[in-house]
Amino acid sequence: MATLTRRSRRDGVAILELANGITNPLSPALVAELSSALDEIAADPAIRGLVLASTSPKFFSLGLALPELLGLPDAELMRFFRAFNDLSIELLTIPIPTVAAITGHAVAGGCVLALCCDYRFVAEGRRLMGLNEIRIGVPVPLPGECALHAAVGERFTREVIDSGEFYEPADSLRMGLCDRVLPEAGVMAAAVEHAAMLGSRPRQVIRLVKEGRLAPMLARLRAESTARERSFVRCWQSEETQALLREAATKF
Repeated sequence: MATLTRRSRRDGVAILELANGITNPLSPALVAELSSALDEIAADPAIRGLVLASTSPKFFSLGLALPELLGLPDAELMRFFRAFNDLSIELLTIPIPTVAAITGHAVAGGCVLALCCDYRFVAEGRRLMGLNEIRIGVPVPLPGECALHAAVGERFTREVIDSGEFYEPADSLRMGLCDRVLPEAGVMAAAVEHAAMLGSRPRQVIRLVKEGRLAPMLARLRAESTARERSFVRCWQSEETQALLREAATKF
């Protein structure tokens, strides 16, 4: 039984909401639940689109569940990190249109999941997006880096990753991190409407269009994922990064 997500359906669109407390930390249990939900959604021919959202008004997701992951041995950390990357790729490649409805902060791993959706609609106000991995001593997960590059191009990919900064909606829109900025009350309705509109096209054409768009990205993921995952774990377990992670974990 789902405990860390909430699912509903509107106008043929599945709404999948993260429901892991205020900050929605991406724990092993939440990652597994999201992956299972995506499997079921992809297999249901009645579902024409997906909106990924959050039940928390403050956070889409703060990122990986640092307090739960700190101290894991290499093998367990690697299993989790591969599961998170597999979830990201599953979200990228699901053969229906996807929209992230972002009404709270989407940072680090939370921003990765948002970037793995086809579109990102963000609420007005101080809703931050960004990838601060470099500030806590680890590289951006490769699926997130690839999705970021596809969304914002080479120049802004370099800026976002190298700076580790968080961006407010106007800057996110300017850079391409998000596609629309809307009043908070209208974000979900607009996301559902957009997913339903795109999902009204023939499903086999949607699948082929997405496959063509993602082909270069998936080729890079196949070639580099194993080495990048090993590098991530080495960085994570280093003494310097562990100190930074322990400090960052206090924000959870």
